[in-house]
Amino acid sequence: MMVTALSATHPITFRPFDIERDASMVFGWVQNPHAQYWGMLDSTFSDFIAVYTELLAIPRYQIYIGEIQGRALFLMEAYNPTTDGIGEHYTVLEGDWGMHVLVAPPEKRIHGLTWHIFTGIMDFLFDQPSCKRVIVEPDVNNEKIHRLNKKAGFEYQYEVVMPHKTAHLAFCTAEQYQQAILIESSSNLIQ
Repeated sequence: MMVTALSATHPITFRPFDIERDASMVFGWVQNPHAQYWGMLDSTFSDFIAVYTELLAIPRYQIYIGEIQGRALFLMEAYNPTTDGIGEHYTVLEGDWGMHVLVAPPEKRIHGLTWHIFTGIMDFLFDQPSCKRVIVEPDVNNEKIHRLNKKAGFEYQYEVVMPHKTAHLAFCTAEQYQQAILIESSSNLIQ
């Protein structure tokens, strides 16, 4: 993998997902066992194309490929919760943005890569003037993402039953995120 150290010298770039350019690559990611919570392990390529064609047609549903040094490392979806099933489970406020993230299967383990990606996504979202709060609804069994969410300042509210999963509903404001980053930076200095 090209990334060996993570710092500001390895910034994350976001580019819009291009179904013709990116579908084969991302389909490979969702077929990998590490992506079990993405819910597409048994999908065909045609299923994948149909789902992403439909998502791209939804107003304010934005899909990005995240890259470091020109290498695609993750998919991020940002969306208006009123256009998604999660919007039926809470009172959506103006400035709420839903977020999904899928990190590519690792070629080798790089300590801190997922956290670097996650904070890059949160920075990207909160840099959007209309984003006041990020909403996530991870599968209740996805312990890895729960740890990342909580580390980033997400407050878990309650469980919601959706057609394809039982999920935790969690929220994070820009202020909560900044506070969590300060705490994380302080703990790294102490170590």
